[in-house]
Amino acid sequence: MFEKSRKALGFEKNTQFVERILFLSFPTALVFMVLAAFNLVDPTLAIISLAAVVVFNIVLLFPLTFELQQIKKYVTKLAKGEISEQDVLALSEDESKELIEAINNMHHFWAQKADLLEAQTISDTAVLDSLPDPIMMIDRSGNVIGANLSARTSFGEKITDKNIDKVFHSNNFINAVSRVLNKETTSENLIFYVEKPIDQKFYAHIKQLPWLSKGKAVAVISIYDLTKSMKIEKMQSDFVANASHELRTPLSIVSGFVETLQTSAKDDAEAQQKFLQIIADQVEYMSNLIENLLSLSRIELNQDEHPQDKVDVEQIVDDAAKALEIKAQNNNMTIHIIKDANIAPIKADAQQIKQIVQNLIDNAIKYGNLGTEVTIRINNVEKIPPSKTIKTAKGKAVAISVNNKGPKIGPEKLARLTERFYRLQEHKDKNIKGTGLGLAIAKHIIIRHLGNITVNSNGYNGTTFTIYLPVFESDDASL
Repeated sequence: MFEKSRKALGFEKNTQFVERILFLSFPTALVFMVLAAFNLVDPTLAIISLAAVVVFNIVLLFPLTFELQQIKKYVTKLAKGEISEQDVLALSEDESKELIEAINNMHHFWAQKADLLEAQTISDTAVLDSLPDPIMMIDRSGNVIGANLSARTSFGEKITDKNIDKVFHSNNFINAVSRVLNKETTSENLIFYVEKPIDQKFYAHIKQLPWLSKGKAVAVISIYDLTKSMKIEKMQSDFVANASHELRTPLSIVSGFVETLQTSAKDDAEAQQKFLQIIADQVEYMSNLIENLLSLSRIELNQDEHPQDKVDVEQIVDDAAKALEIKAQNNNMTIHIIKDANIAPIKADAQQIKQIVQNLIDNAIKYGNLGTEVTIRINNVEKIPPSKTIKTAKGKAVAISVNNKGPKIGPEKLARLTERFYRLQEHKDKNIKGTGLGLAIAKHIIIRHLGNITVNSNGYNGTTFTIYLPVFESDDASL
C-alpha cells in the first residue's frame, strides 16, 4: 500500500520524508505527553492536537520535498545532457524556481564556454593539421600527448601512445629533449640522422612552452625532414662529378691530338686527316653532351608547369619515324607503325614529346640487331599505370611503345636505364656513341606530363619502351 502510494506521489525511495516529519513532530509530541501526564490537557485532545501538527508538517514539507526530488532529477539529466531547450521544469515554490533559474543560467554559461573551447580546439587542430611539417607536444616524462596530421602520417597514428625515445632512435636527439625537459635550456636546435627503417636526415626544433600554458604539455617539437634535400644535394654533386668526368675524357683526347698535330704529326698529312676526324667526333660528342645537359636543366626548371596543349600524337610519331628512316635503312632495318583507330589527342608539349619519341626510335635503331624491324605501337588505354615514385594523371591515356629486336637487358640494368650518364657496358664495348642522358631527359619530360614510362626486355621479343600520356579532355580549362 505504502509502495503504491509512494510511486503514485512520485516519491523516490530513501527520501527521509517520514524521518523529517517525525523529527519535526517529536518536540510537540513530547510537550503533549508531559501535559497529559500531569492531567493538564485531556489525552484525547492531546492526540488530536498532535495529529493536527503532524498533518500541518506533512502539508508544509511535502511540496518542498517533492520539488527537491524534481530538482535532483532535473540536475542529474542536465549533467548527462538529456535536457533540451524545450524541457521546462514546472515548480510552485519561489525558492525552487530561483534555484532552477540559477542552475540553468550556470549551465548555459558553461555550455557556451564549452562550445567556444571546442570551436577553438577544432580550429587550432585544423591549423596544426594543415602544416606540412610534423609537430608534437610532450609532457614532463617525454610522452607524446599531441601530434598534428603530418606527424601522425610520418610516424604512425599511434604516436601519442609512445614516449619520444621510441619515435626517434637517436642519442643526440634524445639528449637534446632531456636538456629541455630538465630546464637546462629553453630550446634546442639540431640535425640528427635515423638509420631505421631507412636512412633519414632530420632537423629538430625543441622548445619549452611558457609557464602560463595550461595542460600537461611542457614542450613542443618541430621536425623538418631533410632527407629529400640531402638526396638532391647528392644528385647535384654526382651530376657535377659525372658531367665533369664525361667532359674531361673528350677534352683530354682533343688536347692530346692537338699537341700531336703541333709536334710529331705537323708534316704528316695522312695522320693529320685521321686526327682531325677524331677531334671532330669528340667535339660533336661534347656538343651533344652540353646540349643534353642544357635540355635537362630546362625541363627540370619547368617540372611543375604541366602542359595544356592539344597535341596530335599520330603526327608526332609519323614525323619522328620519317626523320630516322634513312638511319634505319643504313642499318638494314625497317620502321613499322601499328596504331588503333581514332587515337585520342593528348595534353602535352608537342616539342618535348617529339624529343622523347625520336630518342626512343633512335635508340631502337642504334641498339637493335642489324636487319631487324623497329615496331612502334600507338594505343588508346583506359588509364596510366600507377607509379611508386612519380605522380600520374587520372583518366584515359595514349600509350606509345617502341620495340627493337636487340639483346635482352637484365632486370638489374633495366632499373638503372633512366639514371643520368648510365650506359650499358655492352654498348661501351661496341663503341656505340651516346651521352647516357637521353632516357633521363625522357623520364623528366614524362614526369612533367604526369605520365609514366615502362620498359621490359626478354630474349625472344627484344626490348620495349612504353610511354603513357594523358588524353586531352574536351572540358579541359585550356579550351
